[in-house]
Amino acid sequence: MSKKWIPNYLAKSIYDLDLSFLKSNGIKVILSDLDNTLATVKVKDPDDKAFELVKRIKDASMELIIVSNNSGKRVRRFAEALGVRSACWMRKPFGGPLRKFLKENSIDPSEAVLIGDQVITDVIAGNRAGVMTILTDPLNLDEDPPWTRFNRIFDNPRRKKIKENSLAKSWEETK
Repeated sequence: MSKKWIPNYLAKSIYDLDLSFLKSNGIKVILSDLDNTLATVKVKDPDDKAFELVKRIKDASMELIIVSNNSGKRVRRFAEALGVRSACWMRKPFGGPLRKFLKENSIDPSEAVLIGDQVITDVIAGNRAGVMTILTDPLNLDEDPPWTRFNRIFDNPRRKKIKENSLAKSWEETK
């Protein structure tokens, strides 16, 4: 399997990550996918868990930025409610838009991690942009829109191969 498909680490959820693990890896900026990573697809506004995550990230002197393929309206509404920056229409898996965003915002790729629930969008885009990548389990597959269900036809076998062949470890195994 090509390295572009393989995340640096696996995590059950963005909410389960220990921020000290990220800090020990030099991470200052957390780039997070929105749908099925921070919230389920049908959730329009952040819940208490998302607000608590942002508070923990800020308390750790880190920054959360939502990077999504989704429309501007949904992404901006969610990000503004959380008080974080965002970038929409990122065209993941292409790495160019993410590299451009990092450069325009003076973010060193070695100090950023992209966290998301899809190999064929989030992991590939992050790897192409030169940032650490963490693949999470989707929050709720039942709410996936048709195009994401189609993506998962290609995503699921790669995710299975990554896990079965131990191509990426859980972040917890590195403690």
